[in-house]
Amino acid sequence: MTVTIYGIKNCDTMKKARSWLEDHGVAYEFHDYKASGMDRGHLESWIDQAGLDTVLNRAGTTFRKLPDAEREDLTREKAIALMLDQPSMIKRPVLETKGKLLVGFKPEIYAGTFGD
Repeated sequence: MTVTIYGIKNCDTMKKARSWLEDHGVAYEFHDYKASGMDRGHLESWIDQAGLDTVLNRAGTTFRKLPDAEREDLTREKAIALMLDQPSMIKRPVLETKGKLLVGFKPEIYAGTFGD
């Protein structure tokens, strides 16, 4: 089974999610989208599956620091452009496995997904 977790290395929630995977013997690949960037195809797919409001981290500092004009009238295209330009606006972690997409970290959802 291929498990890929996307996020930012130093994020506390990412650290919890990665620790959970390691503690439960789940092998995974880690993609640091702050260091390696993110591609449009992944973002479009994630938004199609989970919705824009789930994928875009509106609560984060990066989004909140945007000028009002950039935050207003936020279309799908505008949001994708912002996330491509500043990947820290993508919620984290994003985990892909078994044809599933998990956004955010909740131990009980990980347990249900990995049969723990």
